[in-house]
Amino acid sequence: MLFHELYGSYYQAVGAILAEAVRGTLTRQRLQELVQTHGFGESLLSIPDGLTGERWRLLHRDLSTPLTHPPERTLSLLEKRWLRALLLDPRIRLFGVDETGLEGVEPLFRPEQFVYYDRFGDGDPYEDADYIARFRTVLTALREKRELELRYQSGKRTLALTAAPRLLEYSEKDDCFRLTVSAARRDWVLRLSRLRWCRLAGPDHGKPLRERRTKWLCCELRDERNALERVLLHFSHFEKETKRLDEQRYLVRLRYDSADETELLIRLLSFGPVLRVTEPEELVRQMRARIERQRALLAPPPGTEGP
Repeated sequence: MLFHELYGSYYQAVGAILAEAVRGTLTRQRLQELVQTHGFGESLLSIPDGLTGERWRLLHRDLSTPLTHPPERTLSLLEKRWLRALLLDPRIRLFGVDETGLEGVEPLFRPEQFVYYDRFGDGDPYEDADYIARFRTVLTALREKRELELRYQSGKRTLALTAAPRLLEYSEKDDCFRLTVSAARRDWVLRLSRLRWCRLAGPDHGKPLRERRTKWLCCELRDERNALERVLLHFSHFEKETKRLDEQRYLVRLRYDSADETELLIRLLSFGPVLRVTEPEELVRQMRARIERQRALLAPPPGTEGP
């Protein structure tokens, strides 16, 4: 465990209960609600009895407490070093996170210690001052439901739009942020690094965003070289179902956004022959076409084959 158990879920639950007891507003029902919110299913069996019994002696039978001040949570040095390491990531700095209290703390790790082998090298310029300013303008527009006036570079042409921002998301594979906006009776997905200029316009009038289309992907996995663990870790942020077929084979289903199909296809191909996609048929055809193109590129030129 990276952090000490003192700051785990059980202690957060107990801290919330004692803070309520110090205020004099704790009831049996409220105690159960706090345990369910901060703890686990079995916490209802241990925390209430521990607090009101002889073991912890933190609550009286009438749910009052001998404490006069609510418990305060302090950060351990390890937690501070972890936070300091996270703040070295230039993507976090885009959000203007306050670093007060972490001055002089040695980070637990540094970005240069990590090597990304499955990420494109032309990610967004996170440390560029103009990019940071545009990013924060977009954030303000999303939070305040304001429209944006913007200019966007699309290939060789520049688009000028007044658009309602709907969704900002990060692509791990492309190492970039994409912004979904509604304008000119359609939805646009814009890469933030190609946004040349933007400013806040009038308030958004609540135009509905088109529903995003999702699909289910079905694949068979052969658990060789820790393939199951690698697949579940690689696609941990997807909604998924996993079923064991026999000693070595698993059926894995993933729900994905149709707009991310190309990126997903590349990630699936990286697992090689241990993973075979069976549905949807359109994605299977795309994978076959990519594999055939790759085979053609690797094939020796005509007339150069050996005897």
